[in-house]
Amino acid sequence: MQSRRIPPGPGQESVWDYPRPPALMDSSKRIQIIFNGQTIADSRQAKRVLETSHPPVYYLPPADITMDVLTAAPGTSFCEWKGRAHYYTLTVGDQVAERVAWYYPTPTERFQSIANYVAFYPSAMEACYVDGERVQAQAGDFYGGWITADIVGPFKGASGTWGW
Repeated sequence: MQSRRIPPGPGQESVWDYPRPPALMDSSKRIQIIFNGQTIADSRQAKRVLETSHPPVYYLPPADITMDVLTAAPGTSFCEWKGRAHYYTLTVGDQVAERVAWYYPTPTERFQSIANYVAFYPSAMEACYVDGERVQAQAGDFYGGWITADIVGPFKGASGTWGW
């Protein structure tokens, strides 16, 4: 697995230029999430979390999500930067996906603006789009990053990358 930074081309960002601790940025790009044939989220008010070696994770405001398809899932996890995450299970028609979305009800001070915003694992969705471009899921499903043509790696998450 390559661990050297790929130089970004025009209009691209390298995840190796993202900071640690992570940065939080507003995004006006159109974010769409499809599950079982239904658009469950459509937003131009997302926030991106940018962290060294990871593709961006998009957090969407609840007002732009069909929240009645989400139910609280058991368990939590802890992020040293954002705080304690809670999870949602997604149900659309006869399709159920367990613990495929997460949110921070009381994030750390630095990440207060994503309180209750919801992030989704793109690998568990039928499709996710950023400004009409279909997203590739970050390998490994641990971080939930969204890879698009304007992001270059290599990306942490795949087998052999945990020590990066």
